[in-house]
Amino acid sequence: MSDILTHAQIWAAIDALGERYGMTPSGLARKAGLDPTTFNRSKRETTSGRQRWPSTESIAKVLQATGAGLDEFMSLVMANSAAGRWRHTRPLIGLAQAGVGGFFDDAGFATGAGWDEIDVLAEADEHSYALEISGDSMAPLYRDGDVVIVSPAAPVRRGDRVVVKTTAGEIMAKELKRETARTIELRSVNPAYPDRTIPRDEVSWMARILWASQ
Repeated sequence: MSDILTHAQIWAAIDALGERYGMTPSGLARKAGLDPTTFNRSKRETTSGRQRWPSTESIAKVLQATGAGLDEFMSLVMANSAAGRWRHTRPLIGLAQAGVGGFFDDAGFATGAGWDEIDVLAEADEHSYALEISGDSMAPLYRDGDVVIVSPAAPVRRGDRVVVKTTAGEIMAKELKRETARTIELRSVNPAYPDRTIPRDEVSWMARILWASQ
C-alpha cells in the first residue's frame, strides 16, 4: 500500500475536523479567517475535473483557529486510509478511574492490570495509552466520553494539552500555561473552571495529549 496521501484523505480530514468542533466546512473556513467558500465541495475540483488541494497555509490557519494539533489532524487523515497497518491497540482506562492508583508508575507510564483496550487509527508511540474523558472542564475541545491518546514519553511544551496527576491522587486534563522550577500552571479550556497552579513537588507526573479519538 502506498504511503502517499490522497486528495480524498486530506479533504475528508478537513470535514472530520469541522464535525469534531461542531462546524460546517463554511463555518470552519470562516473561523480560520478564510473565505467561507474555501472548503466547499465545489472548490475541490476545477470545472475540468482537475483536483484542487487545500493549501498548507489554510490547513495551518484551521489548526490554529480550532486549537487542534498536527497530530490530531494527521490521525483524521489516517482514519480515512484503508491501510490496516495504521491500526494500533492501546491500553484504555477512564480518567476518573485512573486517579485511584495502581495504573501508572512514578513517571506516568501505564502499568498493572485492570486496563481495557482500544483500537486507534493513527501512529502512536509504544508508551502511549488512552484515557476516556469525564466531566466538561476541557469542553468544547474534549467532552465527557471522548477518548484522548496520551504519551508520558512525548516532550511537553507551553500550550500543549496535558494530563496531570497530583501526589494526592487527583488526575486532570488541562492545558500547560507555564512551567517554572517551583510550580506548574494549568489552564482550564472551559472558562467555567478556574486555572490551577500546583507546586511541582505535588505533581506526580505530567503527560502530553497527542490527539483525540471522539
